[in-house]
Amino acid sequence: MLDTVREIHTPEGVALRLPAAGPVPRAFAWLIDLSIRFALVLVASMFLGFLGRVGIGVYLVFLFLVVWAYPVAFEAMWDGQTPGKRAMRLRVLAADGAPIGWMAAFVRNLMRTVDMLPFGYAFGLSSSLIDPWGRRLGDIVARTMVVHAPRVREAAGAHVNAIHAPPVPLLPGEQAAVIAFAERAGTLTPQRQQELAGIAEPLTGAQGDAGVVRLFGVANWLTGRRA
Repeated sequence: MLDTVREIHTPEGVALRLPAAGPVPRAFAWLIDLSIRFALVLVASMFLGFLGRVGIGVYLVFLFLVVWAYPVAFEAMWDGQTPGKRAMRLRVLAADGAPIGWMAAFVRNLMRTVDMLPFGYAFGLSSSLIDPWGRRLGDIVARTMVVHAPRVREAAGAHVNAIHAPPVPLLPGEQAAVIAFAERAGTLTPQRQQELAGIAEPLTGAQGDAGVVRLFGVANWLTGRRA
């Protein structure tokens, strides 16, 4: 299945384009995580084997944590990414584009027991090939999806130093939206920055890079920076 883009409209009217990941990059991410878990279990067995029955008990607990807690904890605490997903630049998000929570991470990984049936992830692969956004059964039940994570880019220095007073008074919600843009800009692509800044054209009077710079300047002015 080719990777596809899912477009989600937020309550604010902003269209989020989420590039859904197909089964191939997800399989490579899974293999990386499997290798890491196998290495952890192998090292633990070497050391715990010297502790006799106590070591066996500790090993079984450790094995359970590596098999089940590893993906849940990483996805819930590490921005929706396991080490394998981060290596493949993938991320798990909620179906509405929000960050994944503990419950969703637990459900989607618990459902792997069904996705693996009858063997070789047959159900999961079939589901990902049929679903428009490549979701396996666990993602459908947990209302999550795996997307390609964009490269993190730092905001340009000109954006940080620009200061522009807003031409009109802004409501509290509008002020919060402008400041939120400046805080998140470092994680957005230049195209995404320009897209969001275009929404604020009535405020900035500019589009493209100039609109981004002016919007940063308004955010700096709102947070108390002055020339």
